[in-house]
Order: sequence, then structure tokens, then C-alpha cells
Amino acid sequence: MTLANKPLYRIGELAKIADISPRTIDFYTSMGLIEPERRSAKNYRLYSDDTLLRLKRIDQLKKDKYTLDEIRASLKDWRKISAEEEVSSKLTDLQLQLERLQREVQELEPVINQLKPKQAQKLFKRIVPQSAACVEALMLLMNKSGLM
Repeated sequence: MTLANKPLYRIGELAKIADISPRTIDFYTSMGLIEPERRSAKNYRLYSDDTLLRLKRIDQLKKDKYTLDEIRASLKDWRKISAEEEVSSKLTDLQLQLERLQREVQELEPVINQLKPKQAQKLFKRIVPQSAACVEALMLLMNKSGLM
């Protein structure tokens, strides 16, 4: 699809599709988190579908408790990933999920430390098989790709 055929959205349209306020779009634009694709003849800012992807990424990072400065840094790294590097994008997503999980484990650690031994044992019996399988899959992936 050429640039001329790509759908472009004014702020109100983008806000409705992304389910956020136009004011938030203005704020993100002023912070440099998103950029308009171009301007219309009447000087309206026009945003592309790529902006929708960035807004979804920003929303996920906010849910994962990243600060706006951390989000900006993450988006700069993400911008370097081209559409052809799907695997790199997936690995970046995995890294973000792992970091989120690490933060959540750190938040749970004091609570887990206060559990009675039988409670902790019961909890870990449920978690360990899934966690071990996930770690094993990551290790296999890293071995296959020569990262280890």
C-alpha cells in the first residue's frame, strides 16, 4: 500500500478508534511520543495506522507501570524495528513482559515471605510447572538462535 492509499486520521477520529481522549493525543504529540504522518491542506495533523500501534504500545507500557520517560526510551528503541523484523518485535515484547513479571514478583515477595510453609508449598506447586515450561522454551529459543 502506498502512502497515498494509507488511511490517515484527524485527532478526533484517532481518539475514537484508539479509545482515548483527543487531549491525550495532543499531550503525546507534544511530548514526542507520537508524530503526525503529515498535515492536511487545512493544516490538520493526520495520523496513520502506525500511530495506533504506538498508542497500543504506550497503553501497555503504562499498564506495566512504566514512567513517561521510560516509555519514550522504549519507543525510540521500538522505532528502530522495521516491519520486516517481526521476530525482533516479538523478542522486544517478551523482554517487556519479563521485566513486568520481575517487578510483580518483587512486589509479591514480601507477601510470599509471610505465608505459612504449607500455603507457600501449595502456591508453588501450581506455579512451578508453567514457569519451568516457559523458562525451558526461552532457553531452547536462545540456544537455537546462538544467543547462548
